[in-house]
Amino acid sequence: MISRRETLRLTALGTAAFLGSHAIAASAASKVRIGVLKFGTVSWELDTLKEHKFDAANGIDLEVIYFAGEDATNVAILAGAIDMIVTDWLWVSRQRSAGGDVTLAPYSTAVGAIMVKDASPMRTIADLKGKKIGVAGGALDKSWLLIQALARRDHGLDLPAISDVVFGAPPLISEKAVQGELDAVLNFWHFCARLEANGFRRLIGADDAEKALGASGPVSALGYVFHDKWANDNPQAVRGFLKASAQAKDLLARSDEEWLRLAPIVRAEGKELAKLRDRYREGIPRRPVAEEAADAGRLYRVLAGIGGEKLVGSAPDMAPGTFWQEPTK
Repeated sequence: MISRRETLRLTALGTAAFLGSHAIAASAASKVRIGVLKFGTVSWELDTLKEHKFDAANGIDLEVIYFAGEDATNVAILAGAIDMIVTDWLWVSRQRSAGGDVTLAPYSTAVGAIMVKDASPMRTIADLKGKKIGVAGGALDKSWLLIQALARRDHGLDLPAISDVVFGAPPLISEKAVQGELDAVLNFWHFCARLEANGFRRLIGADDAEKALGASGPVSALGYVFHDKWANDNPQAVRGFLKASAQAKDLLARSDEEWLRLAPIVRAEGKELAKLRDRYREGIPRRPVAEEAADAGRLYRVLAGIGGEKLVGSAPDMAPGTFWQEPTK
């Protein structure tokens, strides 16, 4: 028979085991599901984050779900199938203006540029007059609209009207530039970096246009986007993810060896890998979110003026809350 003392001891052990199991459950990592494009640059950061277990170190379990296109990620987050995506603040503002609650935490200030061959005689935006220009991203691409706005303001030029503008997919636009079929191209930042490593130079960057049109510093073109309600219900998950992201960025900012590890994913080596590394580092957000939000609001009005309702809908100003700022309480 078991003595009373032994019974008490076993009961105490059982209680401790029960409480211990609940403590473990309570401290279990928060699940975060992020949807990204399979071959997008965000994958470089997320691979670094997972490789070095920055998610686990910050109390989250990050699940990366790959999609074939941006529209698919947008639909997935609006449907609640995933927790987070990467997209731009124009889309976020438009959703909020329509009653949605998505919000954005800055991811990268890296933006595209008008690229020309090193030997090109073109030196300023005014030299684009009458030239054949390839543009990736479509007629409502934010960088293209900003450069148009600057050309109109400073030179009185309507670029679409006075130039031969050709739209196409980013790889095709770059290929046509290399083949000499285009005089200049506006492409996404990583395609521009690859061109820079292969005989091209920047004529003007979208970041130059941003500053000329009223921004006081770099503004994130893209951000990690999630619902306010999800953030409020899962504050530790949001904080954990953003801390893990910052740690991955910090490693990529200081470690050349990490970029060598990423080379197969980046699909670059030598000068091309170095240029992609340097441009990525330049795009790491370093300003207070409130400053970025204020500048984005100024640029929004410029973009609304040139892109109209097709771009921003009926809202004349960027919607409040477009940029997420962690509650102080």
